[in-house]
Amino acid sequence: MHVFRSMIMAALFMGAALFSPLAAWAGSCCGGGGGTALILPSFYNGMIDVSFDFEKYRGFWNQDGKVTPDPPGSDLRQYRLNVGYAHRFAKRWQTSIMVPYVWNDNVYSGFSSQTHGIGDTTINLWYEAIDDKSAWKIRDLADMIPSVTIGAALLMPTGISPYDNVTSSFDITGRGFYRLDGNMLITKTVNPWSASLSLGYGAYLERSVNREYGRYVEPYQKKLGDRTSASLSLGYVYFIGTGGDKLTGTGSYSYLREADTTYDGTRDPNSGFRKEAVGASLAYASTDHDWSTRISWSHAVRQDGWGDNFPITDIYTLGVSYGFR
Repeated sequence: MHVFRSMIMAALFMGAALFSPLAAWAGSCCGGGGGTALILPSFYNGMIDVSFDFEKYRGFWNQDGKVTPDPPGSDLRQYRLNVGYAHRFAKRWQTSIMVPYVWNDNVYSGFSSQTHGIGDTTINLWYEAIDDKSAWKIRDLADMIPSVTIGAALLMPTGISPYDNVTSSFDITGRGFYRLDGNMLITKTVNPWSASLSLGYGAYLERSVNREYGRYVEPYQKKLGDRTSASLSLGYVYFIGTGGDKLTGTGSYSYLREADTTYDGTRDPNSGFRKEAVGASLAYASTDHDWSTRISWSHAVRQDGWGDNFPITDIYTLGVSYGFR
């Protein structure tokens, strides 16, 4: 399994070297909520998307990548309602916004905590650089050209962070920092199969801190480490009847790494983290494809070596979207 994972990572970062960085793959950490990118198909001018996440915590990886269970009796959960809208303002240009609302419901070492609030907001800008012809059969080299979408994202700290008036990490719904991401999505469809590769690189903006978990401290400058993300997926489309309804099943592998935090320019060697996960999803699109629904599962493998300094979670998502032509 370790060799297989290493081969996947080598392929992903070969893609990163060839195509440059990409995409917005999100994961929650220490109570904070995350959002995802919303990208319009070429035949839509707008789209509304609503989804609900349930994230169940199952221990964590320590700094050496060893699985560490939570104390007996612990029950850590987070729920997120994500509302997004995407809009095409030119033939190849589109923008989107995603806003989560977060509920934390935690029992840890006999301490119970229930909090809620808005999470961090993400604004995306995308440019459709190359179109995919979505061939049914490869007849020439042009049929092998994938679609390439590149863009940028801004994560805004609209959520409750450790630098607000909170008492523990279980209360937070956001990271408390602005982050700029460079994104790329590469997709190829040869019906009924489709594959995609997404790559991303994000840099947090440094900020001044004078309060931590409700306690005022001597002011200092803090910068979270740069974030690298990647995901690889393979999907199969099953056409239902003759009306054009579609059922799409997808399997995926995701990688997330955040470098060490710096305090007044000094790196904290114990602050970075890494997480790898596998996932599956099932999506249904109606005959006119304006309505679609989906369910998905993101699974952090609870084994040594699949992460460092990060919670081990399962994320279950139910979503629905409606497109405007």
